[in-house]
Order: sequence, then C-alpha cells, then structure tokens
Amino acid sequence: MLMLDPPCGSKMFWFDKDNENIVFGDIRHENHILCDGRELHITPDVQMSFMAMPFCNDQFDMVVFDPPHLKHAGKNGWQAKKYGVLSDNWRRELEVAFEECFRVLKSGGHFVFKWNEEQIKVSELLPLIPCKPLFGNSRPKLSKTYWLYFVK
Repeated sequence: MLMLDPPCGSKMFWFDKDNENIVFGDIRHENHILCDGRELHITPDVQMSFMAMPFCNDQFDMVVFDPPHLKHAGKNGWQAKKYGVLSDNWRRELEVAFEECFRVLKSGGHFVFKWNEEQIKVSELLPLIPCKPLFGNSRPKLSKTYWLYFVK
C-alpha cells in the first residue's frame, strides 16, 4: 500500500517515521530548537506544495492530510514552526489542496483528514472537500482535533 502525507511537518503522529510505503511531502525543509529546548525537524522525502503535487493521478492508496490549522500565530513562535500557518487565502488554498489529494488518490482509495478547531471550525472545511466523510470522531471537546475518514 502506497501512502502520501503531503504536509508531513515533523511527522508528529506517525509511529514509523521511516516507513518505505509512505511518501512524506512538505513545502518546508527546516530544523528548529523550540522554546523548551526540543529539536524540531521537518525533513520531507519530497519538498513540495500540497496545492501542486508532483505526482500522477491515481497514484496513492491512501492520503493522510493534516494541513496547517492556524490563521494566527507568532511568526517565529513555536506553534508556527511546529504546525505551519495558513495564509489569508486559506479557504481557496485548502480547496485546491483537497482537489489535489483526491487527484493523486486511487479510485477506492482511503483519505484521512486531521483538523484542529482552535481557530477554524471543521464545519467551514467540509464544503470544500469533494465528498462526505464516512466516519470520524464527532465533537472532540478536549482536544478539538477531528479525524475524518473518506473513500474516493
């Protein structure tokens, strides 16, 4: 099974960060020391924008999409470094990103979407996604983080 994580960041939620079946992509390739002294490494396999992926149509069995979720974060703050920051044109950029994710996903492929509602509600994003989720966690009160599952 060939998987893609287009904005992988530091691969935070992956247990196997070196799995040969996963292509890690990100527009950033950076290393930072965070305010608490921890090292943050963003080292994608492919440096790319999730709005223009350099892959063929129908190439991946699964796409895991965990884009930046913050509109407002200090330019040099640890959250901006760790999670990235959305631009002022975030709606259109995410809409294009969803189109790209489904373009590179095989028919019958799996799409997992992770989103934190700290600044933007998931209900604002669902209309931008080309299909409805099959399942996921609903109303995560403490973490504000949604995991939604789709099939193309």
